[in-house]
Amino acid sequence: MLFGGAALKAEYSHITQFISELNATGTDYAHVISWFGFCLFGVLAGSLLIVTASKAPVSGISRMGYWLLMAEPIAYIGSAFAPCDVGCSVDGSVSQLLHNTLAVVTFLSTSIGLFLLSFTPKISISHRILWVGLSVLWQVLFVFMLDESMIEFRGLLQRFAEFVVYSVLLCSAWRLLGANKSSQLDC
Repeated sequence: MLFGGAALKAEYSHITQFISELNATGTDYAHVISWFGFCLFGVLAGSLLIVTASKAPVSGISRMGYWLLMAEPIAYIGSAFAPCDVGCSVDGSVSQLLHNTLAVVTFLSTSIGLFLLSFTPKISISHRILWVGLSVLWQVLFVFMLDESMIEFRGLLQRFAEFVVYSVLLCSAWRLLGANKSSQLDC
């Protein structure tokens, strides 16, 4: 989605533009990127969470944290239905306002979800620190991404935040699905 969608956009910048700007309303190939990029990615990510749910060693509050991560796939699917306006401003069309609401809910859900995973039973202190650290990193990068002084790097900040969080989640899913026969949610 990121590279394929960006290849369709003549002046798109991974450094300065949000990922959501790939399917901004009224831009070239927005519908293609929405459905074959954002929606498809969301469906695949959501499916992975569902498939690994029974294998995740979470319970109680850490299980709630696990399911809060479903906000990420929902946000990608939601971005197909409510794309941002060109420039992804704070205010704008109804679609932009829905998009921003989805972003705030996703930010909070992911932050809390990652933190709650630190309460997973039988994980080491280093893994607890990893989940808390991911939550903090996610929050810090999100705040920097919205800071006007960082506007030239907001796309890079968003990609770095998502790369780090999704990499750890994918490593965890890999382990949960038996590639390493580990019973811990770690990487």
